[in-house]
Amino acid sequence: MTDSAQLQTGHRHWILIACMLAMFMAAIEVTIVATAMPTIIADLGGFSQFGWVFSIYLLTQAVSVPLYGRLADMVGRKTMFFIGTSIFLVGSVLCGFAHTMTWLILFRAFQGLGAGAIMPLSSTIVADIYSPRERASVQGWLSSVWGVAAIVGPLTGAWLVQHFSWSVIFWVNLPIGLISMLMLARWLPAHQKEETSQPLNLAGSSWLMLCVTALLIALLQAEQLGLWLVPFLLFSLFAGWQLKRHEQRSAAPLFPLIIWRSRLIVAGNAGNLIIGAAMMGISAFLPTWIQGISGGSPLQAGSVLAMMSIGWPLASTLSGRLMLHTSYRFTAQLGALLLVAGSTLLLFLQPASSLYQAGFTAFLIGTGMGMTSTTFLVSVQNQADYQIRGICTASIMFSRMIGSAVGTAIMGAVLNLNLQWRLPQVQDPVQQIMSEPSRQQLQPETLQHMVAAIAASLHWVFVVALVIALFAVGVAWMMPRQRPEQSD
Repeated sequence: MTDSAQLQTGHRHWILIACMLAMFMAAIEVTIVATAMPTIIADLGGFSQFGWVFSIYLLTQAVSVPLYGRLADMVGRKTMFFIGTSIFLVGSVLCGFAHTMTWLILFRAFQGLGAGAIMPLSSTIVADIYSPRERASVQGWLSSVWGVAAIVGPLTGAWLVQHFSWSVIFWVNLPIGLISMLMLARWLPAHQKEETSQPLNLAGSSWLMLCVTALLIALLQAEQLGLWLVPFLLFSLFAGWQLKRHEQRSAAPLFPLIIWRSRLIVAGNAGNLIIGAAMMGISAFLPTWIQGISGGSPLQAGSVLAMMSIGWPLASTLSGRLMLHTSYRFTAQLGALLLVAGSTLLLFLQPASSLYQAGFTAFLIGTGMGMTSTTFLVSVQNQADYQIRGICTASIMFSRMIGSAVGTAIMGAVLNLNLQWRLPQVQDPVQQIMSEPSRQQLQPETLQHMVAAIAASLHWVFVVALVIALFAVGVAWMMPRQRPEQSD
């Protein structure tokens, strides 16, 4: 199977719906678990370990994404999707039965190993059944899944925890995943193996896993590691160097040479790395501004952040149409400029700024991200042949995950350094103003001084987010003046 013409047109919409269900299941997982974490901690204890519930899931997911992408090209999308989704569902069931925080962390690691297949393979399957011209529009539907999940996830998690056991938030994945698998089993054709197919590069895969594992542990646990951070970073660099050497000598590299030789694919991966990093400037730190600086409620902070999730799918849909009438470069540049404009508006936030101003800023940033990310993904999928489309799509997802971890680490370090300089005698100042009981115990003068210092520190975080966004403009210039139908 090399193009969409080999699939019956009447079945394509069912395959698309199945992939959207799978992506919704994976997208809602993060928000729904975050909502239930206070209840889980109250039941299982282990507050000091709760950060690993999220970190280990991201770690195993990121490590497995490129492996699934490569295996999907060699073994088949359908087979690897079923394997990955089955692992994810088994992990979800086991998470619900966890009786200690340690067991929950272990089961989340197993769940993440399966999650690494869902996003890249769903996107690859959709790319296989639609022509280059159609992909530009269909990606808007896939992106809408993220917007819906960001809004539905917290509400669903809160309702399930209130009326049922917290275990149900994991078990709700089961019917969604099974329906998706049944639909694909019925309507998605099996993979046709190529005569040139080669076994998975195990040595390259091992070096990749070691490199990414060490890097993510260093970035996600930087504060806890202390001086141990340096050995982890050095080992990650060593493993990355070994991976590069092995890939250059291997007859069947894990990442095909076209990924490094194609300017468009390099630009797509660099763009998603930047998007992942810039995204953390708003998703991780704007809620802190709303609650800590403006004195808003968690609901208000969530509402502002939801504006980004609304802007993303809307812009993704618009970018599909825009690409068809202009070019990859124009659409990517427009999205990058919107991202820069939104990041600039972050610098104008003041303690007295309205929620409408913050919400518009979030919406503008989400619009820029949706437009650029869709353009990068569609252009890469149109550039890649069927035989390597899985690993090329996976590399895009992988780059965004790494970017998110790098962005979180850089901006977190900028915030902490600023706080140590401005409030050297205050222990955990952000937590003090975020917690309403602690905030009320502070003297008015002390509170005003702390809020001003934290606001100034957050402004420097937003400056870093703006600098990262500016890089997106440069990457957009690397895109060709080409329309999707010219890839047919």
